[in-house]
Formats: sequence, structure tokens, C-alpha cells
Amino acid sequence: MIPQIHLRRGKEESLLRRHPWVFSGAVDYIAAEEESEIAEGALVEVRTHAGDFIARGHYQIGSIAVRVLTFDEAETIDAAWWEHRIGVALHVRRTLGLVESPETDCYRLVHGEGDGLPGLVIDIYDRTAVVQCHSVGMYRARLDIAAALRAVFGDRLAAIYDKSSQTLPHKAGLNAVDGYLWGASDRKAHVVHEHGRQFLVNWEEGQKTGFFLDQRENRELVMRYAAGRTVLNTFCYTGGFSVYALAGGAREVCSVDSSERAVHLADENVRLNFGDDAPHTAAAADAVEYLKNIGDRYDLIILDPPAFAKHHKVLGNAMQGYKRLNARALAQIKSGGILFTFSCSQAVSKELFRTTVFSAAAIAGRKVRILHQLTQPADHPIDIYHPEGEYLKGLVLYVE
Repeated sequence: MIPQIHLRRGKEESLLRRHPWVFSGAVDYIAAEEESEIAEGALVEVRTHAGDFIARGHYQIGSIAVRVLTFDEAETIDAAWWEHRIGVALHVRRTLGLVESPETDCYRLVHGEGDGLPGLVIDIYDRTAVVQCHSVGMYRARLDIAAALRAVFGDRLAAIYDKSSQTLPHKAGLNAVDGYLWGASDRKAHVVHEHGRQFLVNWEEGQKTGFFLDQRENRELVMRYAAGRTVLNTFCYTGGFSVYALAGGAREVCSVDSSERAVHLADENVRLNFGDDAPHTAAAADAVEYLKNIGDRYDLIILDPPAFAKHHKVLGNAMQGYKRLNARALAQIKSGGILFTFSCSQAVSKELFRTTVFSAAAIAGRKVRILHQLTQPADHPIDIYHPEGEYLKGLVLYVE
């Protein structure tokens, strides 16, 4: 018997609206034949207090007790199910024109709840799939996931790399080690293409899965505004925005990141696309400190910091950080300048981010217009029943 999670009376309402999480406070009791059956990552059924089936998913320890895989009682979570879910995800990306695109060979294949696979991220880099598990249940299913990828992609896939060691719950005690689930590579850095631009990606040692795929469309927008401008790209990581700014005809681009390794990669990516003579400089420095005294040198600034608030508990401090960062940029950007500013914190709502940037503009005392309100691209879809999945927020501002 699959262990059963019985909910407290009245706690099934969000699930009946197909929200994919069961919070621990909603659980009344757990019915299992053996205590070992309810280990973290186990497949469980969620039932009402009266015993009616609601959903089936992965059990976990913490504030989220179950991540739902299906609301259909007839569905069995087996090899055919995994293959079907991966196949549907691939069909969505084919609909978006990302599969076998002549200009782009890297994209997100699976985006957690947005693809009905909560706790799982899969990014495609040419012929390699990079898997990141954010839950114990997904990690325990990683070989099933790899088998499904091979079945769906066939010979279009040459390797599957598991990069879950840093994304799994720390207290799970899995001792996960990153490595190839299938296939291999004799190189650390690989060249991938995005809208015809070239980027070196190292999924074995780089951040996330190797590249920030969620800024693809926003990088293109920077290219549209870059002509003739002097550009500052803060928190540059591997220089994605810098490459697009130069492609758009920027007069000069400066890339800043606290990581010397990231700055080196940004330089390499610029060189890969434009040779040695591109008007590009790079500095390994704390971006917040760097913004203290930039004067009015720049008329296009990009603020793309890491998540300041990964949890609601630190939201207040995070918003102060966003406010200070944006106020410094807004106070010093040239008149007629363009500011691209982002938050990738899921805990920060669109409204809160916009209000915080509004406060920063008031502190800077500048007249500011919103030109664009940005979000994540379509290969990072949002489940309509799970609005929390809209994690990336961005504003493009015109500053008088």
C-alpha cells in the first residue's frame, strides 16, 4: 500500500484548486504499513480527512510536506509516466521553436511546477541534458528521469549530467555527488549558441546548470537599447548581457562581478564573439560597492543580482538591499539613461519589487518612466495554479 497523507478537515481546498503543494500544517496524520515507507522522498497519496483521493506525490520533511505529481487517481508513477511528462515538456519547447533551432541550442526543458514536475529542473545544452533535483523524491527518481530522457530524445542526446549536490535539502543526508548519469564529456567548457551568439558553458563547475537561460529574451532587449551607449553590467556572471550589448553597438561595456572566475569567463565570451579588440573591460569587484561612485559615466546600467531573499524570513533585509542598489544606480546614471533592473527572488512579488524600485527613484530624486515590465521566458513556464512560479521580475526604466 502506498502511504497515505490524510489532511485536516477543510485543508483540501487549495489542492482541489490544483495547487501542487501540501503544507505540513494541513496534515492530520499519516497511514503507512511500515515506518520506513514514509521516508523522505517516498511516493505518497494525499487524501481528505474522510479518506477520498486528492493527489499523489513526493513526501518531504519541512514546511512543504508533499509536492504533487498527479491529481489523477488512475495515473501510476512508472517509467511510462516519466516518459510521457518529459515528452510533453519537449513538445512545449518545440512549440516555442527552441528544439532544433538553427540559432539557439540551449534551453530549459523542465521547469519544476511549470511542467508538472515539482522539484525538477532540466536544461539542454546542445546534446547534453543537465538535471538538477531540488527535492529528495526527484533525486531518488533520477535514473527513471534519465531513462525517460533517453527514450524521448533518442540519438539527439549524447550525455546526461546530474548536478543536484547543491540544490538538495541540506538535512536530507544524501551525500549526493555530481556526475554523469549517462554518457560523458572530455571537456569542461562547451560552446553553446543563443540567438547566434556563442557562450562557453561549464555545467560541471559553473553556477546553476552553467548558464542563466532565463534571461535570454531580456538579453535581446538590452541589444535593442545598446547602440552608442556606455554600458555597465553588474553581477555579470559569464557576461551574457555584455555580449548582447556589444552586439547591439554599445560604445563601451564594463562587466563587474565579485567572482574573478566569472569576470574571466565574461572576457572569454566577449573574445569568443568579437575577438580581442572589443570595447570591453571587466572588473572583479563587489557590485554594490562599485556603484557607490560611478559618476555619470554610464547611460545603460544592468542590475541582475542573485536572489537577495530566498525565504520570506529575510524579505525585509532583502528589500532594503534592492532599494539601496537601485537608488545608487538611479542617482548616477546619465540623463536619458536606461536602467535594466531585476529580482530573481521567488519571495519577492512583482508589486513589492516595483514599489521598492519606486522608493529608490524617490531617494535618487530622478524622474523615471517604466518602459517594460519583464519576466522569465516561455521555456520557464508558470503553472496557472501555482503563481509562485513567476520568480523573475524586471523593469526597464528611462531616467531623465
